[in-house]
Amino acid sequence: MKFQAQAAVLREPAGKMTIESVDVGEPMENEVLVEIAACGICHTDMVMRDGHLPIPVPVVLGHEGAGHVVAVGSAVTNVKPGDPVIMSFASCGTCPSCVSHDPAYCHEFFPLNFFAKRSDGSTALSAQGQPVHSHIFGQSAFATHAIAPARNVVKAPADLPLNRLAPLGCGIQTGAGAVLNSLNVQAGSSVLVMGAGAVGMAAIMAARIAGAQSIIALDLSQTRLDLSRELGATHALVSDGRPVSELLRAAGLSGVDYAIDTTGVPALLSQALMALNARGVLGLVAAYPPGVNLSAELAYLMSGGRRIQGIVEGSSDPQDFIPKLIAYHRRGLLPFDRLIEFFPFSAINEAIEAGESGRVIKPVVTMT
Repeated sequence: MKFQAQAAVLREPAGKMTIESVDVGEPMENEVLVEIAACGICHTDMVMRDGHLPIPVPVVLGHEGAGHVVAVGSAVTNVKPGDPVIMSFASCGTCPSCVSHDPAYCHEFFPLNFFAKRSDGSTALSAQGQPVHSHIFGQSAFATHAIAPARNVVKAPADLPLNRLAPLGCGIQTGAGAVLNSLNVQAGSSVLVMGAGAVGMAAIMAARIAGAQSIIALDLSQTRLDLSRELGATHALVSDGRPVSELLRAAGLSGVDYAIDTTGVPALLSQALMALNARGVLGLVAAYPPGVNLSAELAYLMSGGRRIQGIVEGSSDPQDFIPKLIAYHRRGLLPFDRLIEFFPFSAINEAIEAGESGRVIKPVVTMT
């Protein structure tokens, strides 16, 4: 049996998405069919759209979906039809990383999240009898319905709106997890967050939760910097071309214990390294183009015990971490909803433009 859905289909790299009718196949034994209520728009969607990752077309993107389970495969036990769920990234469940509850570093992460097909090579979607690639991040949620592995979905509370919770599946999880999981930021420490987009703002809020004494936001936008102060930043620095260490000194700071990069700007990375205190850590969170290298003085790193750490999805296990984020949100400690602007699904290209222009920090398209 096939289900009818509307989906935002990308038919050529760097093109516009068009809302089309698609057929959605039945879930396999370990999959669920979700009626999507809302989906956040993430920068990684744009990286895929523009061909910087080898995504096949035609394809349905979208990887911050939330909705209600419609049907489940025969082997699914963690959710049932009617359950509200948040969708996150895909992982295999059997590799050493997954077995040790570290699925963000799944040995099959790249093929499961970026190859736009199931592991058996099939796709869940078709249009006019021709296949449309699915399973981006195991979901392809720029659609009214999506098929996802059961491991991808996390039960959501029934009393909170799903359109608000959708960004937890990637952007908010990544920024908050970088602080609370990957770097394990300690109370009383200093944290520099480079880039005050959705991921950076989540990191700032999480740094406040962790009890950091100095939380420094660095961005080009004064408007975003002003909001960062409201969300927890103790210092808000305009990136004006001066080296990061000079900007910190002007703010009365000699260095930082942690630096988190969400910008992907190589020059900032080298500067941030030179601003690290002894035993400081630089966390790499942005989507870095292949072939981009980081220059570092090895003696400087070695002598101060400084480290560089790659971070994927905030080193999160979504089944455990997303409920924790919801609990912080309920207590008013993680007001990520202040980053969101909602758009109807029919206006998905306008929503993408609003995010890329910087006008909106976290666009979310709503299907219902």
